[in-house]
Amino acid sequence: MEKPILLITGGGRGIGAATAKLAAQQGYRVVLNYRLDKASAQAALEEIKHLGGQAHSIQADICDADQVSTMFEHILKNWGPVSALVNNAGILETQNTFAQTDLNRWQRVFNTNVFGTFSCCQAAFKHMALSQGGKGGSIVNVSSLAAISGSPNEYVDYAASKAAVDTFSRGFAKEVADDGIRVNVVRPGFIHTDMHKDGGEAGRVDRLAPSIPMKRGGQPEEVAEAILWLLSDKASYTSGGFIDVAGGR
Repeated sequence: MEKPILLITGGGRGIGAATAKLAAQQGYRVVLNYRLDKASAQAALEEIKHLGGQAHSIQADICDADQVSTMFEHILKNWGPVSALVNNAGILETQNTFAQTDLNRWQRVFNTNVFGTFSCCQAAFKHMALSQGGKGGSIVNVSSLAAISGSPNEYVDYAASKAAVDTFSRGFAKEVADDGIRVNVVRPGFIHTDMHKDGGEAGRVDRLAPSIPMKRGGQPEEVAEAILWLLSDKASYTSGGFIDVAGGR
């Protein structure tokens, strides 16, 4: 019996890589998507294979809907239909107050975090939906607790993009529920990943740990556990749901 295929966008590092490794252990055939960081995707791929899992990598810029469509078709042709999708790829930019940001920055953030997620969900629908000849599937969109907090003085534009993902996910889940597709959201809080370095403060999680009820930052593996539960049949009656992995915040 062929293993179910899971596509993870931004799968080479952080939460994406942790999810890929756990998924492979749980019997998925994992496809790691990356945009530029081939080395990280390859490292995650080799680790999965070393542990006895099945995995592949594929390059595509999710900001480009044509590349997304081509990616799904390539996976179908070479490995089989995608039955699970984790929209994990996301970006943020250097910490700043919103007043100091500009349109170009907003567009970069929304192109990846929002429109990239939209494109992948639309492509997945065409491959998963019962009405399109598919066999159903499960989608988990990785949002952020910033969608609730607003992330003032740091990443208001990023927070707004994740709030858009939340609203989209709730509506999309209702549209596709009768087509055999479940759509859910995981909202990580302060997690130890390299993304904070991208924002200009590699030690951000440690600085903010005292403000977290559990007094520590989270690990990517803890987020991966929530993602894999939502993908699984154990969550078969859960759609349009949210799990906050945020240490009590």
